[in-house]
Amino acid sequence: MRAMGSLSFAIRQANGSAAGTLRPRSWQQRLLALLRRRLSTPTQNPAKSIDVLIHAGPGAGKTLGSLYAFRQLRQEGLLQGLCVCSHRSSITAQWLKAAASLQLELGEGELGRDGLICSYQGANRDPLLLRQTLESRWPLQAWLVVADEVHHLGLDPQLPDQSGWGLTFEQLSEGSRLRLGLTGTPFRADQLGFCAASQKLVELDGSRQRVIAPDLCVEPQELIASGDVRPLQFRFQDGWIDHAREGDGDAERSPMSAEQRETWRARNLRRAVRLGDPSSIGLRVLLEARRRREALQQQHPGAAGLVVARNIKHARGIGGLLEEEGDRVVLVHSQDPRAAEALVRFQQGEGDWLVSVDMCAEGFDAPRLRVVAYLTTVVTRSRFLQAITRAVRMDGQRSALEPVPRLPSYIYAPADPLLMGYANNWSLSTPYLLRPPESAESLDIGGSPSAWRASHRAVADGAGDVIELKGPQLPGFTGGRRGSVTFGQGVN
Repeated sequence: MRAMGSLSFAIRQANGSAAGTLRPRSWQQRLLALLRRRLSTPTQNPAKSIDVLIHAGPGAGKTLGSLYAFRQLRQEGLLQGLCVCSHRSSITAQWLKAAASLQLELGEGELGRDGLICSYQGANRDPLLLRQTLESRWPLQAWLVVADEVHHLGLDPQLPDQSGWGLTFEQLSEGSRLRLGLTGTPFRADQLGFCAASQKLVELDGSRQRVIAPDLCVEPQELIASGDVRPLQFRFQDGWIDHAREGDGDAERSPMSAEQRETWRARNLRRAVRLGDPSSIGLRVLLEARRRREALQQQHPGAAGLVVARNIKHARGIGGLLEEEGDRVVLVHSQDPRAAEALVRFQQGEGDWLVSVDMCAEGFDAPRLRVVAYLTTVVTRSRFLQAITRAVRMDGQRSALEPVPRLPSYIYAPADPLLMGYANNWSLSTPYLLRPPESAESLDIGGSPSAWRASHRAVADGAGDVIELKGPQLPGFTGGRRGSVTFGQGVN
């Protein structure tokens, strides 16, 4: 283990006013070099925007890295203005705070000294007017336009006028000097392409397929090795699910982790997340997650947990159980008008648990989160990764106290084969296959029961064990546990 140290992106203030020494992360230096090279290379069509796509997960430093690169490129005369588009107002606030730390002034919905920031929803009201606003300060060929979580900006070639935010961004940014797409999950469930991303033809499984390939990909192994984010360890609760047969009183029993029939797999998960189900899988997931959070308090005072619930009723039931055990719970869901305020309070230290219904995915930053209990039936790869990576972030205070690699965070969930497949390769970037133009069928990229079973070691017949996944791991960081099924991914 390396000695304790600070985060690798440091901003030191000179005389308490202007930013002094900057120590960007290695990948942020590569980003700057990439953008400088693209901007300095002559093109056949100078009026066409240069598109660059960056894939880096939560905690990588995409916001500061982009702002730092813009500041440097402006000093070199390659850019003049910055326009940032984000998908949520809370994310806008984080951008403004980060910009201020670099002495950049962005106006919210209007021009500031260095540019502006707006939400996709706000831009959608009148993208052409916003475009004119940009041109009133500098020509479009002087602007960098950033699309945060750019995979939201889907483009459907068959329905170009119905592409929503994607069409809005195209109208706003077309002709700008540089369009920088940032994403932590560079894929969509519908397999559509999205803005600021180049498509390529590659050879996969013996056939040529269209993919979106990032121009720069920062994988979690790199960030874990440098101490910028935490590693994750997974605990999947196995067990038997009993389903009553139609027409008689007998029940058919299905093993949670080893079920190969897709309809039964989905039925198993729906039953498993119910806290009152006879299998007790969901209840055991919650109780084990609670025990882990309590144990982490010894090394990380203020460590908190996140529970991803299926719906509001489910969330309230989970919150009630935790409160019965004496825990403080912050409940958030989309129908609560005060949800945004509750999230801020949690970030500031209120509550032991955040119980959420789809409110804590992209952009939610709470470094105190060390445990995630995934108790929802949503099994898309993007939603699962967005939830679990809430627990990888570090802050400056903890980074000065912990060795490198950092202490792990923990993910608890039912032993659903799809979720286990996603966990087994969460730290690896996989190609984003685009939907064939002639086909509207969806393809689940990133894991399937058949793909997962290829590397799955059989679970013992007595379903009920905890299946433990550890990875990526650095040599000597942690060892396997006796009696559990362990998956690992080495880091060279």
